[in-house]
Amino acid sequence: MRLRSGPILTKIISGGQTGADWAALDWAITQQVPHGGWCPLGRLAENGVIDPRFQLRETPSPNYAVRTRWNVRDSDATVLFTLSAQPTGGSLLTWNEAAALGKPRLHLSAAVEEPHAEILLRFLQAYQVAELNIAGPRASTEPDIGRFVTRVLDEALLDQGDPEADSAD
Repeated sequence: MRLRSGPILTKIISGGQTGADWAALDWAITQQVPHGGWCPLGRLAENGVIDPRFQLRETPSPNYAVRTRWNVRDSDATVLFTLSAQPTGGSLLTWNEAAALGKPRLHLSAAVEEPHAEILLRFLQAYQVAELNIAGPRASTEPDIGRFVTRVLDEALLDQGDPEADSAD
């Protein structure tokens, strides 16, 4: 598959934590979308050291809050993915940092029945997002968050083709 025409998305930014961050970075690698972002000094994640396949730069601090703020600062907008209805912990920090920096932000929750992919696509178009920060809970907090992130990104950003055109042969 290839990226859908329309969105001007040129880069995925994320912090390298397990869960939502890893899913976003893995998606970018799989779809050949440039990726990057900041991670804590020592490439720290909850399961040890962040995999070197993720092209992240280290902040001068091991504090997760520093990388969170820098990723929000260095992106055009932030999308926060959660399975729960309300963000908590580092996800809530990301949400608040985006507000404090005056950056566009969107919260997509699997707990809310809505067309997540359509909402994401409209958000990207409305704010002409080129560099998107993707954040959310770590895998130990919401073990299935990666599947939610991947599904929404696939549905929103990949050209699914016209099934009727495919069957016309």
